[in-house]
Amino acid sequence: MSAATHVDPHDRPRRSTPVIPTVSIDGLPDPLPEDLTVLDVREFSEWEAGHAPGALHIPLGVLPVRLQDLPEGRMLVVCKVGGRSAQATMYLGQQGYDVVNLEGGMEDWAGAGRPLVTDSGDSPFVA
Repeated sequence: MSAATHVDPHDRPRRSTPVIPTVSIDGLPDPLPEDLTVLDVREFSEWEAGHAPGALHIPLGVLPVRLQDLPEGRMLVVCKVGGRSAQATMYLGQQGYDVVNLEGGMEDWAGAGRPLVTDSGDSPFVA
């Protein structure tokens, strides 16, 4: 094989990893700014167990078909630990939304003593 036809796999252009805007619970003001919407992308049973007061619930799996339900302005995207919300944040950012992912998700939210509520009035917890 001549040098002209040899391809070194290390010479291939590398894909850049998209940067996902992320904030830790310690970097989040308490109380949250009035103009910030909390978007919870967990599944319904997780939402029912407990969520942030005033949060908007749109599960990750239906987010692409529910874009019309999103408010204008800044959104903090949350899930249980931050993985699904990172996916949602990346997707919504590509669609032009002003979004940031909560690192550690609702587990860190609750761990920091931030409020949780339920629609049923039951004692809230992170599921």
